Amino acid sequence: MNEIPGLDGLLGVEHLESGPDKVVAQFTIGEQHLQPFGIPHGGIYCAVHESTASIAGQLWLGTRGVVVGTNNSTDFLRQAKVGDTITVTATPIHRGRTQQLWRLESVNQDGKLIAQGQVRLANLDQEIPADALARFTAAQ
Repeated sequence: MNEIPGLDGLLGVEHLESGPDKVVAQFTIGEQHLQPFGIPHGGIYCAVHESTASIAGQLWLGTRGVVVGTNNSTDFLRQAKVGDTITVTATPIHRGRTQQLWRLESVNQDGKLIAQGQVRLANLDQEIPADALARFTAAQ
């Protein structure tokens, strides 16, 4: 666990780069990421994909509203193992007035694609506290 609040903190996610056009996060597969059969649970990729896309989408939207996930589609391509470092990169496919679509790629320390996906976000017309963005812009 690290200083990041919420699920990202529990999963040990570290934000390496945060900006409105790209967010890069990283975590190392540990015992806490395994499903009962001893391999990494696919849900960790789904969760990290959604949070990484949400951070990117919120940084792009700024204080004009709040983003929420409306769809998360993740394909699992290669199995990782305990000790592997996974780097997740979010890049925009579409950013519009009411919704955004982000591409996610999860690669291991050798650059091999482990999982890929897309996350659709809705841009809601709600106020966001300005300090909520500060945690992620500091990682730039």
